[in-house]
Amino acid sequence: MSAGPSISIDLRSDTVTRPTPAMRAAIGQAEVGDDVFGDDPTVHRLEARTAELLGKPAAVFVPSGTMANQLAIRAQTEPGVEIVVEANAHIYYYEAGAPAALSGVLCRCVTGQRGLFSGADLAAVLRPPDAHFAPTRLVCLENTHNRGGGKVWPLDRLNDVAAVARHHGLALHLDGARLWNASVATGIPEREYAALFDSVTVCFSKGLGAPVGSALAGSADLIARARRFRKQFGGGMRQAGIIAAGALYALEHHRARLAEDHANAQALATGLARLPGIELDPASVETNMVLCRVRGVPARDLAARLDAVGVRVLSTGPETIRAVTSLEVGAEAIKAAVQIVERELAASGVA
Repeated sequence: MSAGPSISIDLRSDTVTRPTPAMRAAIGQAEVGDDVFGDDPTVHRLEARTAELLGKPAAVFVPSGTMANQLAIRAQTEPGVEIVVEANAHIYYYEAGAPAALSGVLCRCVTGQRGLFSGADLAAVLRPPDAHFAPTRLVCLENTHNRGGGKVWPLDRLNDVAAVARHHGLALHLDGARLWNASVATGIPEREYAALFDSVTVCFSKGLGAPVGSALAGSADLIARARRFRKQFGGGMRQAGIIAAGALYALEHHRARLAEDHANAQALATGLARLPGIELDPASVETNMVLCRVRGVPARDLAARLDAVGVRVLSTGPETIRAVTSLEVGAEAIKAAVQIVERELAASGVA
């Protein structure tokens, strides 16, 4: 029996979140000005609040997390140098070759486990000073790690990597697109994570539910330099308070509720783990992402079957599926999703 057309459970990403009525009201009432001229009061408030939460002197509001990461790279490197990233990092995997195209830098990859590596792993890929080699300038980490299934970096592991980076005179950047999730999951304030890094990016349009926007935080000099490159990259905005108001509302009202997403992800993982054809350890789910291996049917085929009956997930490999919880999907929808997955697995011949 097919699900009715009214079912719509979107688990593709936390980027599918839509502004709540209260957020729309905040957007509609936003004070605005020309942000390129530095005249937008709502953008000022958002940047100041973001910098405060991250314990940094300054922040700059940008349209996307990719732009925020690339501004961090451009502001702390020069063409021909090397940055170190984990092999599945968003900066390397999902940002369209931007480090090479926009900053002229090479990416040297560390192979991690679910996106995490150690100080020893970092030391192993660093090369001695030599005119033949591109000098390393920046180490980039990602917390939580997207392709690691929302994996949280333990603070002691971050300290280990940071100590090696500092010993070698390297700058550190944190892609904190889901840093809010890491903080809620661990109880460690965002500023404690951020203290280890020269620059930090955060996103407002994922779990926090704003329609647009990210920010880069760091020293006043670094952010001043990043603002020039923001303009160069085409990220200078005019009456940006319209979107900054949504981000500011999300920052003040939606951070704590991320715990609901984490609980829903755990419920989803627990339900899926009981199904034939699904390989998944619920203990591996630390935040709002669920990665599972599918047996007996290609992941892409199962994802297509689910999409046809109103449950949207992503196939991230021949045998893997990703589901992400967000404020768009409540506890009852999670229960329904598990039932629908069970039914479609049975219909695919998986028993």
